[in-house]
Amino acid sequence: MANRLLHAPPMPERYHLRLGKTGEDLACRALRRRGYEILDRRYRTRAGELDIIARENGTLVFVEVKTRSSARFGHPFDAVTRAKQRKLVAMADDYLARKGWQGRPCRFDVVGLSMRETGRPVVEIVTNAFEAERWP
Repeated sequence: MANRLLHAPPMPERYHLRLGKTGEDLACRALRRRGYEILDRRYRTRAGELDIIARENGTLVFVEVKTRSSARFGHPFDAVTRAKQRKLVAMADDYLARKGWQGRPCRFDVVGLSMRETGRPVVEIVTNAFEAERWP
């Protein structure tokens, strides 16, 4: 019994999903304010899901959104590891092939959201966050 009191219960999965959706909604608003046109959201592939696909000044932009409710697990950008980047590239390749858009100018942006106690999230956008090792 005492052991249960020492460890906080894990957050329900619904909270995690709701936090992610809230982060994506806020990211879309911030991107639109910067002139991005949102083309797709939550594009599913066998490898996973692309959060946002947008267009900015003729460039197709694959946007990864990372939202944190606290600093407990580090900065949101810490979650975009090399392995995650490779996965994003593979999913982007799938998207381009399915749309017949190979050869179009593309890049990867990352939006990090940190939720604050004040209720006002901090939104950070990194343009061209990483380079694909291979690109169609």
